[in-house]
Amino acid sequence: MTTPQLDLSADAVALTAQLVDIPSVSGSERVLADAVEAALRALPHLTVERDGNAVVARTELGRAERVVLAGHLDTVPIADNLPSRLEDGLLYGCGTSDMKSGVAVQLRTAATVPEPNRDVTFVFYDCEEVEAARNGLGRLVRTHPDWLAGDFAVVLEGTSGLVEGGCQGTARVRVTVRGQRAHSARSWLGQNAIHGVAPILAKLAAHQPRRVVIDGLEYREGLNAVGIEGGVAGNVIPDECAVTVNFRYAPDRSEQEALDYLREFFGQWEVEVTDSSPGALPGLGHPAAAAFVAATGGEVRAKYGWTDVARFSALGVPAVNYGPGDPNLAHTREEHVVCAAVLECEERIRHWLTA
Repeated sequence: MTTPQLDLSADAVALTAQLVDIPSVSGSERVLADAVEAALRALPHLTVERDGNAVVARTELGRAERVVLAGHLDTVPIADNLPSRLEDGLLYGCGTSDMKSGVAVQLRTAATVPEPNRDVTFVFYDCEEVEAARNGLGRLVRTHPDWLAGDFAVVLEGTSGLVEGGCQGTARVRVTVRGQRAHSARSWLGQNAIHGVAPILAKLAAHQPRRVVIDGLEYREGLNAVGIEGGVAGNVIPDECAVTVNFRYAPDRSEQEALDYLREFFGQWEVEVTDSSPGALPGLGHPAAAAFVAATGGEVRAKYGWTDVARFSALGVPAVNYGPGDPNLAHTREEHVVCAAVLECEERIRHWLTA
């Protein structure tokens, strides 16, 4: 199959359309990764590496600082929203907002800023939209952490053009109550496990979420039941019931501290960890971060949710989220991006790296 040719001389909106029109549902990014690799290898000022369907390009200018611009190539499954179309200043299509407009900004920056004031590493990776075990950035963290080294990182996920510092950590646990099974006609012979979760639900309902300010950003925690499982049959007193709880915690807690908190909170009940990912500190005190915030308008908010900035934080690289897409449009049939926002994001990144 012939590798599509990306025109990096086109503006960021036109380049976004080119990227969108190359389908790259998670696990099927090879054609797009080939196109990105070919386009970057044509730029003599970059060193290019490839790992699976992840592509990494670096300047090697000996600058005092190195920054990382990262974005994923994959999308969720197509929802009758290809090819892309331009209408009234909006570009529609699968991945326009999440996050091929951000990838276009990365590629335009790589092509048009050959001598940035900081060395730059450009990271394009696969499988962000699926389970964490397949995440291409996570694979690079495990196999090539040296490729991701830097003083500061920007993940160009959609933020509607605002800087979002760090991210929350997330943990899911299964809290189980054991009872004794019996026939419902003789319920006094059993112990109803579903009834037994009432104190757990009451404790969660009464929970007051902690608020914490880090680098001037307020993170609000959340501890919520997100699922409940129990019951055997319509005539059986159930002997087991489990509540699934999601804890979104501020990044001043480590992953272990968050899990310890959950075990203490649920006390006598059986707690099983089913999923856990640490948060990321915003690191806005770093000079490169301060310069980035100034170059992008000076407005910063806390990131509510988990993103791949946490993977950089785990490597000791402070990171923020900043991209032209609207996160509320991600994964929708009507997904689109505002063309002016894409051009503005490109200009602000260029200003940061040339001022």
